[in-house]
Order: sequence, then C-alpha cells, then structure tokens
Amino acid sequence: MKKSDSLPSAMALRAVLLLERLARLVRAEAHAGGIAPAQWEALRYLSRANRFSRTPAALADYLGATRGTVSQTLIALEDKGLVRKAESSRDRRSVELSLTPAGKAMLEHDAAKDIARDVDASGEARALAQALEAALHQALERRGGRAFGVCRTCRHFRPGSKTHHCTLLDAALSDADAGQVCFEHA
Repeated sequence: MKKSDSLPSAMALRAVLLLERLARLVRAEAHAGGIAPAQWEALRYLSRANRFSRTPAALADYLGATRGTVSQTLIALEDKGLVRKAESSRDRRSVELSLTPAGKAMLEHDAAKDIARDVDASGEARALAQALEAALHQALERRGGRAFGVCRTCRHFRPGSKTHHCTLLDAALSDADAGQVCFEHA
C-alpha cells in the first residue's frame, strides 16, 4: 500500500475538519458583509501578491479556479470599486490588477483577522502555520498545482543592501516586494 493510499489518522482528519469549519465561519461572516467568498479570496491575494503576480491568470492559478470564474469575480470587484484593471506596463496584451483605496479599506474589516487573533491567542501560530504550509505544499504537488511563495524564499531572489534582485525576471525588488507572494516562486 502506498503512503497516499493509507487512511489519515483520526487527529489529522479532525484537524482538517476544524480548518474547514473555521473557513466556513470566515466565509459566512464575510458574505454577510456583501462580498462573496471568492471576492474576499481575490482581495486577500491581491493585497499579498507582488507586482508581477497581480494578473487574472496568476489569481486563477492561486485560487485553483477557472479563468472564467476569476473574470466574473474581478468584474464584480471592479463594479464595487474595490479593484482596478490597467494595461500591463510589461506586456500590452495583459492586464495588471490593483486594489483601490476602497479595496484596501475593505481588507481592514476582513473576518479572517478575527480567526487569526484567535490563533495568536492559542500560542501555536508558528507551529500551525508551518504544519499547514507543509500540508498545502504536499496537496499542491499531488494535484500538480503551483506553490507560489514569498520572493525572499525563492531560488531566483538575490538580496542586496538597498534593493534586491529577481534573476528570473531581471527586475529590482524593494524590501516590500521581497515579502510578497510571487507567481514565479521556485
């Protein structure tokens, strides 16, 4: 029997069910505020993504959603004045996404922050985040998904004293860029 064919432990299954329930609490509270769960996920992603990763295609890959679904999500967010689309400065055929001031303000009231405070209060935030990151990596690998990751942990990242550098994209990176999620992470 392969490891992937074995049954999960009762504790592992309990952990997954608890995660699912916590996620439902966040989605229910967020939905009550007039923003659909997929829209919240898009806002959260755009707030954490670097300038190279704020595209509809990267968002679709990150969410594991179709481009059509993401397109509808972005239309709704644009209509609400939370997201702005602009022609890409690097490739005129593509679009760059950004949060509007209203989109940034909306994230100040993100229901996920309440759960994050509860996790902090448990004293286990670091261990929980590390365990979940490892599980996510395995799940994405099994499904052939992209891992994404923070620039400063990428093999293409080169630290500098004032600015950093991405060797893959041959681009300068600020300290803020280095701490954001990247579509090209390896």
